[in-house]
Amino acid sequence: MFSIPGKQAVSITSAAAKQIAKLMEKDSHQGLRIGVKKGGCAGMEYTMEYVTSVDPMDEVVEQDGARVMIAPMAQMFLFGTEIDYEISLLESGFKFRNPNVTDACGCGESIKFDEKLTADI
Repeated sequence: MFSIPGKQAVSITSAAAKQIAKLMEKDSHQGLRIGVKKGGCAGMEYTMEYVTSVDPMDEVVEQDGARVMIAPMAQMFLFGTEIDYEISLLESGFKFRNPNVTDACGCGESIKFDEKLTADI
């Protein structure tokens, strides 16, 4: 696992924690697992899925009743990321402020990381 002792891989804003906790209440989910996968015009995409059990290899971040699990392969890509939840006139959803992203597509759906991070994928 990629981590620094005493530092969580991601931080969660209070708005995101509130939304995640609300989603966890539905169908008794254990939280949201966040990852990355190849795809999109910039090369990588974030993934989010409900989970019913915690994988022992996941890094777990808990805050204000919210639980986020970081998939093992995604930990190095997400380290230092802030997860927020924004509501605007046209859309609402989770926003990732990730210092590891070097580029993003125009629509904001896919991202690119430093080639050193993605060389082994």
